[in-house]
Amino acid sequence: MRKPDPMVEVFLKPGELHFGGRDTRIRTILGSCVSLVFWHPGRLLGGMCHYLLPTRRLGSTCDGLDGRYGDEAISLMIQSIHTQGLKPGEFRVRVFGGGNMFPDLSCQRAGKPIGQQNVEAARALIRSHCLQCVGAHVEGVGHRHLIFDVWSGRVTVRTADD
Repeated sequence: MRKPDPMVEVFLKPGELHFGGRDTRIRTILGSCVSLVFWHPGRLLGGMCHYLLPTRRLGSTCDGLDGRYGDEAISLMIQSIHTQGLKPGEFRVRVFGGGNMFPDLSCQRAGKPIGQQNVEAARALIRSHCLQCVGAHVEGVGHRHLIFDVWSGRVTVRTADD
């Protein structure tokens, strides 16, 4: 499918998400963070979130949903889908990221690297929301560059080894 002209290009920073139409390209860079990519092949709509941690710490006093946390980022994405009058189960979902950025250090919570925890959370959230996961490029060592072209559903992944 041909790239639209003009095209909306969005770069996600950690904690951000974007949902858009067929004229949209979404980019991000992931380390231990995870992105969930949602695409509706019939409507050519889609979105991406970029979260840092699986969930918020207990006792946090922040109001509203926060895209920095996996469970809240997926809720925000589902709200965007409902705003379009669609059902989340109609979307194809892919998971990216969760790399171990410091394999030689003990930067870990609960005995596991944070990237692995983020990936495990993504898989659990996909199951709990009865979503259709069609692919993943997760864990390993290092970062990833993602480019999601909503008009085609194509996600390009570049790693440090590329």
